[in-house]
Amino acid sequence: MNRPATVPASPSAARTDPPRPHLLARYRKLVFLTWFLTLDLIMFGAFVRLTDSGLGCPDWPGCYGHLSPLGAGDHIRAALEAMPYGPVSAFKAWIEMIHRYAGAILGMMIIAITACAWRLRHQPGRSPVLACAVLVMVCIQGAFGAWTVTHRLMPLVVTTHLVLGMSLLALMTWLAVREKAHAPILVDPGAGRAWMILGLAVLFLQIALGGWVSTNYAALACMDFPTCHGAWLPPMDFREGYALLRGLGQLSSGELISQDALTAIHWTHRNFAFLVIALLGILAWRWRRTPGLAGPARLLLALLALQLLTGLTTIFFQWPLLIAVMHNGGAAGLVLVGVTLLWRLSRAGKHAPGQGNPLAAARPEAPRMPT
Repeated sequence: MNRPATVPASPSAARTDPPRPHLLARYRKLVFLTWFLTLDLIMFGAFVRLTDSGLGCPDWPGCYGHLSPLGAGDHIRAALEAMPYGPVSAFKAWIEMIHRYAGAILGMMIIAITACAWRLRHQPGRSPVLACAVLVMVCIQGAFGAWTVTHRLMPLVVTTHLVLGMSLLALMTWLAVREKAHAPILVDPGAGRAWMILGLAVLFLQIALGGWVSTNYAALACMDFPTCHGAWLPPMDFREGYALLRGLGQLSSGELISQDALTAIHWTHRNFAFLVIALLGILAWRWRRTPGLAGPARLLLALLALQLLTGLTTIFFQWPLLIAVMHNGGAAGLVLVGVTLLWRLSRAGKHAPGQGNPLAAARPEAPRMPT
C-alpha cells in the first residue's frame, strides 16, 4: 500500500515558531535583571579599584588557591605582617572575591540569555546575534579580569578591562531597551544618528582617558582648577605618560614615572572632558523637547552636570572614595543614556516586529499619518 507523499513545509513555516509568551516573559525579566547586575558590577569594580583591592587576592581565580578568603587566612595574615600597608588584607580580599563571584554570576546569566535567545530565534525580530555578541564580550571581559591580577595591575590591562566593562554595559543596554515597548518616533532623525554615534565614540575615549588617570593614580596630579600647577600649560611629559607597555607606577625601563608624566595624564582627561560635555550637551539640548527623545535627553543633561560636579569635587576634596565611585557611575550612566538615544533614533518612525507583543507581527500595519 502506497502512502501519499508528504508535502514539504514551506521555508517560512520552517523558520517561524508559534509564539512562546511564557519563555518570552522569562527572557525579558532575565535581560533586565542581567542589565541591572552589569551596571552594579561596574560600580563595584570602581570600588575595587579605588580601594586598592585589585590584588587583595594576588592569584586567580581563587584566593591563595582557596575558594574564599576564609581558607586563605594564614596567607593573608602573613602578607599583612610582611607589608602592613600593602595590597593584601582580609577586607581587600573579600572585596576582590565578591567582585569575582558577582562576575561569575553575571557570566552564567548571560549564558542563560543566549540559550533563551537561541530558542526564540525563529520568531519575528528575534535574532540571537546580539545575545551571542554579549556572551563573547563577557568572556573577553573575564579574561582581562584575570590578566588584571596576573599582570599586577598593569595600567593598559586595567584600563582595557574598564572600557570592555562599559562596552558590555552598552550591549546589555541595547539588548534591554529593545525589549521595552516605546511609542514610535515620528520625526525624521536626519543626521542625529550619526552625531550620536560620534558622541558615544568620544565618550568612550574619555572613559579610556579617565581609566588611565585612575590606574596611574594621577587623579591628584593637579590640585587646582581651572589651571594646573598655577599654569594653563604646565610642564608635561606625554611620551612617558602615555607609554602603554609598562608596569604600575613605572616606565618600561623600570624607573618611577615622573610628576610631569602624571600631570600630562590628568591634564588631558580634564580638558578632553569639555569637548565631551559640549558635544553631548548640544545634542541633548536639541532633543530635550523631541517626542520619544525628551526623557533620555534631559537625563543626559543632568548626568553631564553631575559628571562635571563630581570631577571638580574630586580635585577640591582630594579624591574622596564616594565621589570617585559616583564619577565612575556617572560615566556608566552616560553610556546607558547614550545607547538608549541611539536605539530610539535608529527606530525613528518604525515599529519593531513583535515589540511588546509576540503576536503583533501578525497584525496588519496601521496606516501612517501624512507628514
